[in-house]
Amino acid sequence: MKMSRRRSLALLGVVALLLASTLLFLYLKSNSNETSTYAESRDLIGRIKQLNAQWETEILKARIATNHNYDPLVTPLTEMTKLWERFDTMESNHGRNDSPIWRASHDAYLAAIEEKTRLVEQFKSHNALLRNSLAFLPTAEDDIQEPLARLVDGDKLQLQNIATDTYDLLLSSLEFAQVTSDDKAADILVGLNKLGVNKLRLPEQFHSPIDILSTHISLILREQPVVNRLLEKIEAVPVAERLDDITSLLNKDQQQADAVEQRYHFYMLVFSVLLVLLLVYLAIHLMRSFSIINRVNRALKTANDELELRVEERTRELKDTQSELLDTARQAGMAEIATNVLHNVGNVLNSVNISADLVSRKLRASKAQGLGKAMQLINEHPGDLGTFLTQDEKGKLLPGYLNQLVEAIALEQQGMSDELAQLSKSVDHIKDIVATQQSYAGANSLVEPLHISELLEDALRMNSGALTRHHVTVVKEYGEVPQVMGDKHRLLLILINLISNAKYAMSDLSNRPRQMTLGVKVVDDATLQVSVKDDGEGIAPENMTRIFAHGFTTRKEGHGFGLHSCALAAIEMNGHLTAHSDGPGKGALFTLQIPLKTVMEEA
Repeated sequence: MKMSRRRSLALLGVVALLLASTLLFLYLKSNSNETSTYAESRDLIGRIKQLNAQWETEILKARIATNHNYDPLVTPLTEMTKLWERFDTMESNHGRNDSPIWRASHDAYLAAIEEKTRLVEQFKSHNALLRNSLAFLPTAEDDIQEPLARLVDGDKLQLQNIATDTYDLLLSSLEFAQVTSDDKAADILVGLNKLGVNKLRLPEQFHSPIDILSTHISLILREQPVVNRLLEKIEAVPVAERLDDITSLLNKDQQQADAVEQRYHFYMLVFSVLLVLLLVYLAIHLMRSFSIINRVNRALKTANDELELRVEERTRELKDTQSELLDTARQAGMAEIATNVLHNVGNVLNSVNISADLVSRKLRASKAQGLGKAMQLINEHPGDLGTFLTQDEKGKLLPGYLNQLVEAIALEQQGMSDELAQLSKSVDHIKDIVATQQSYAGANSLVEPLHISELLEDALRMNSGALTRHHVTVVKEYGEVPQVMGDKHRLLLILINLISNAKYAMSDLSNRPRQMTLGVKVVDDATLQVSVKDDGEGIAPENMTRIFAHGFTTRKEGHGFGLHSCALAAIEMNGHLTAHSDGPGKGALFTLQIPLKTVMEEA
């Protein structure tokens, strides 16, 4: 009886296993991830359409934008490309890309995207030229109107008509940029002809501003229709239509997949009923396994609690580590600032030591000691001083000696006064170095009128002792440079470091004279250029990209802070510091370029 029951249970188990296997097969067939894949694919296509619409919106914004930031024209395309790659990968995994219809739809979309991208690149190029000219129009018109208003000589009515014609031409150009038409283009051409005639009536000083204004208006007249045509072509590219075609194919494929799944669902229903009847019978026998299931559940709960505790502990450790990293980064930043201060102060302290040494030596060898000897002779003849000064051989020489002594002491005082003034200037520069380093933390720099040649002379005086000690000849190539507005102490910091580095670069030079060339000139009427050239050891090609990096140096006793701080100071002044060398042993040229702001411009 028991054997028969066991056989029956075993047979029922086999039947249940077969039914379960069949249901599992039907379930896998009917509940594949095709439905979710279609939904995800449609979602990707929808997001691509949204990005395409956003792309077109950004193109229209760029059409009227006043800035030149074209990042919004690149970002949507980048995101669309990423989404399309995901979509294409999904379709390849499910074999749909093998269909000619799918392949044709994909190729049509890619062709549309390629065409639209090409048109957008052309649009960016032409629109950038157009926006630059439109933005410059008011400035170019002001360059004509302001001198015209100050013009005394000439017919006032004629000058007023010229000013009105210029302003009308400006307004016509701006209107043409908003509403492009042949009539407005004809009006602009008439205005340009008037402007050319007015140019001949005005003094020579107005010719260049008028030519500049005419050039920009002509460019607007040429580029605006091109930009409009490109916008029309971009709008006509059927990217959205190609995406809609792909969506239609997805919907059609999903309908076919749904029909197959419905058949599998019917088969599942039949086998499910059979399996349920069998499981009801087997459920009685499974009740005995509840205790085992309960024990397993308790074990799982215990393991889950332990896992949560470990996760919380790990989270706390990560937060502590992050806090330590922030503290370390903050300390590293403070250390870098302190290192830059010490390095730059050290450069100036060389000048302080030289000045202090010169004053000390002059004091030790001072002629004032002769005054004591002269007074000793006078004190030895208190009763017959007149006789001593008129009849004694030593006494006769004493007045002349005192006169010479007075002159010598005066010269000594003047020399020591100059050195003390230089010493005071160096000490003040040390204070300003500290203040300049503090400006990196947010303080504003002090801009003041400067003579660059005088600033170079100050930097040379602060390095004079070292230059003399190393027998360095300084060649000065100072061009005609007006008084400029600049940050004195940042510039002085850079010049001192560059001169000091050039001196060190020639310290091992023994086969030819050590010569340093300092140059100052104005480049393109808008940039002040200061150069320091040496005939020293040069720079290896592999070091050219690292020469301004923090901590990089080729000297054994160097620290790699000087050029790094100089590069930062140049950036703070909206300029840049560059280095050039033809290779080892061929010297180096360091060039500082900053925007030129004259005193008159600042006023």
